[in-house]
Amino acid sequence: MPFLNDDISINTFIGAGSTVSGNMKISGFTRIDGDVDGNLEISGKVIVGEKSRIKGNIIAKSAIIGGIVEGNITAPDMVQLFSTSVVIGDIATHKLELADNVIFHGHCISLSNQGEYDEAVQQWNDITAIRENSPFSTEGIII
Repeated sequence: MPFLNDDISINTFIGAGSTVSGNMKISGFTRIDGDVDGNLEISGKVIVGEKSRIKGNIIAKSAIIGGIVEGNITAPDMVQLFSTSVVIGDIATHKLELADNVIFHGHCISLSNQGEYDEAVQQWNDITAIRENSPFSTEGIII
């Protein structure tokens, strides 16, 4: 299998001290060391540096998190949380790696079987959609 371009070179880089506001759709391997207020949809791998802060959902092939994410992470291939990471949100992946001292507050779907994973993610998406569209606040209630 040949190397894919997004596996070896960073296509998009948001540097330290940068602030981005708004949803982004990015092609390829991405590294974020700045702050993002918005959802990220990335076609390849994403690395979130330890000084970065993201307020929004992340969708990528795989995700390596070293900073703060306030939002859901969906990365079917893998999610790695380094010891400097804080994730306030839900995670859906086939493979999850957590270092010591990680702060994670949310629900997690981590199934290696593709069919079971797809079914669990669909149920999770349905529940999330109901919560977001409900006139009643479910904040603080565990379902």
